[in-house]
Amino acid sequence: MYEKLCNKSEAVLAIRPPVDQYAKLEKAIQTAHLQITPIGATSFATMVSVFLVFISILIGALTYLAGSMSIFIPLILILTAALTLTPLSNLPIYLADKWRLKASNQMVLCMLYIVIYMRHTSNLEHAIKFSALHINPPLSLDLRKIFWDVESGKYSTIKEALDIYLETWRDYNLEFVNSFHLVESSLYEPSDSRRLELLDKSLDIILDGTYEKMLHYAQELKNPITMLHMLGIILPILGLVIFPLIAAFMGKYIRWYHVAILYNVLLPIFVFTYGYEILSKRPTGYGESNLQNVLMNIKKSLFFPVFITLIFLIIGFSPLIIHSLNPNVDIPLGKFLGNFLDFKCNGECGPFGLGSLLISLFVPLGLALGIGTYYKKISKDLIKIRNETKKLENEFASSLFQLGNRLADGVPAELAFGTVANNMSGTPTGNFFRLVFSNITNLGLNIKEAIFSQKVGAIMQYPSSLIESSMEVLLESIQKGSKIAAQSMISISTYISEIHRVNERLNDLLSEIVSSMKSQISFMAPVIAGIVVGIGSMIVGIIANMTTLFSQVGGNQTETTGISSVASFASIFNISEIIPSYYFQLVVGIYVIEIIIILTILANGIENGSDKLNQDYLLGKNTIFGGMLYVIIAGVVITLFNLLSSTILSSTGFGVQ
Repeated sequence: MYEKLCNKSEAVLAIRPPVDQYAKLEKAIQTAHLQITPIGATSFATMVSVFLVFISILIGALTYLAGSMSIFIPLILILTAALTLTPLSNLPIYLADKWRLKASNQMVLCMLYIVIYMRHTSNLEHAIKFSALHINPPLSLDLRKIFWDVESGKYSTIKEALDIYLETWRDYNLEFVNSFHLVESSLYEPSDSRRLELLDKSLDIILDGTYEKMLHYAQELKNPITMLHMLGIILPILGLVIFPLIAAFMGKYIRWYHVAILYNVLLPIFVFTYGYEILSKRPTGYGESNLQNVLMNIKKSLFFPVFITLIFLIIGFSPLIIHSLNPNVDIPLGKFLGNFLDFKCNGECGPFGLGSLLISLFVPLGLALGIGTYYKKISKDLIKIRNETKKLENEFASSLFQLGNRLADGVPAELAFGTVANNMSGTPTGNFFRLVFSNITNLGLNIKEAIFSQKVGAIMQYPSSLIESSMEVLLESIQKGSKIAAQSMISISTYISEIHRVNERLNDLLSEIVSSMKSQISFMAPVIAGIVVGIGSMIVGIIANMTTLFSQVGGNQTETTGISSVASFASIFNISEIIPSYYFQLVVGIYVIEIIIILTILANGIENGSDKLNQDYLLGKNTIFGGMLYVIIAGVVITLFNLLSSTILSSTGFGVQ
């Protein structure tokens, strides 16, 4: 869609960016493989801004002709047009950064597979093809494009195409480039020991570089994350406490939808943009299992999540629906609590009632349950498989070492699987090797069929690229003899152990930051927001009750000086201009759900890089838990504070009449 809009915009209004910007956009477009030009990207951004300005002028003119001139919406549109011009122009750069983040998360595995293959077969072309088959997009697409460039005649050799491709990473991941160059150098070494030494060194370079970069990233991440928490979450939520007072004094100029635009549109955009900027600087990580493609192919039914959301939204908006159908309907809640809906000003302002406020909690609850149910439904089964596979991968290094030792002792590969299965009994690794051994002994299959058969193959129950590639290397190396196969398995075991060690160190570096973000998602943001809503509703309730009472007193007895003072005080607070707690809660509740989603995406990106499966699982988990926690806290605090304020007002003679 973006590509089509850019191309159409270029055809309508071609705007050429400055020379330096043109070069940046062109490079980003090539990296992200977009079918557009820098002129098209700039033209699209300009046309969007022009369109927003035109709409703002049109709305301003129509409201002026209607006799109710309002500059708020036109001003917001013009401001949006000005603020989005540069980001939209740079959208290809953001997409390229996203592409690099996904690709860089697979680089360690890419080098691992290439080194694994090159140890037993010194063929660069086959090694790149082997790696491209076992890593996830988009890096696998880049490796396949290398072959396409050679086959299409763009470059004459694989080495030439590879060197040109590596230059695109020189400014972003020099370790990856240097590792690949060492692999290329190993092709020209006459000594086999020297060749293997270069291959080992290439993997060490990217692992050491990854750790060093992540160390600097973790050190530089603390201040931006603190700023994000304070400016994007804590201060805005706490600032909502004073909004009822501001609205009471400046109600003519501040409406609830002004607050909604600020908190539900502009502020989430700021938090997401700032968070994405932090995430774009994340260095190379360690890729996860290849279940992401399975996730993309899952049939995603929206019926049940949408149905849940609609039911809760109807309940949440029922006070407005009931009032629109019959303005005279209301339910008294007693002397201290007033009416259930409590519309004032002859039904033109409100609802101010405790009942309508509590019912409004169904809106954020419905959004949380709908969004959470959707993501949980598409990820819960896959995450179980992934966790089991990760356990297997963590144990796989030691099992491969045992397998290599058995092969080195001269034990046939078929029997070696059974030996390792007995030694690793009761573990996921033991189950994998036992399944292979069972297929060989009970079904009479050869090793390849026992592992890779589409019907009964062991790999079908453990979809891991790491395990799959290791077994493929085993099959190829066995053809060259048990000694070669043993050396290959022991080498792979060493590589996997080294990668696991570095990955654990990376997790340690980020643990404090990720733990802080998780506490914000699951506890701090929902709890603080719930308390703020309770305090805000109490303030609004007190102001509304006192204003109503003072207006009645001032209207009935204006001859007394004291009563005149009361009337003057009442005139400060115009009940029709106070933001009802009902709308106040809707704004805060929706903002909490948005913040939970944004922080979940950011925390997952910082911890795991580009990991869609884990992101969807966490979105389902955090949205439901955070949303329900907010609703419970808000409901309890609202009820307690309103009961407290009603009791105090009644005891002083200012209760609900």
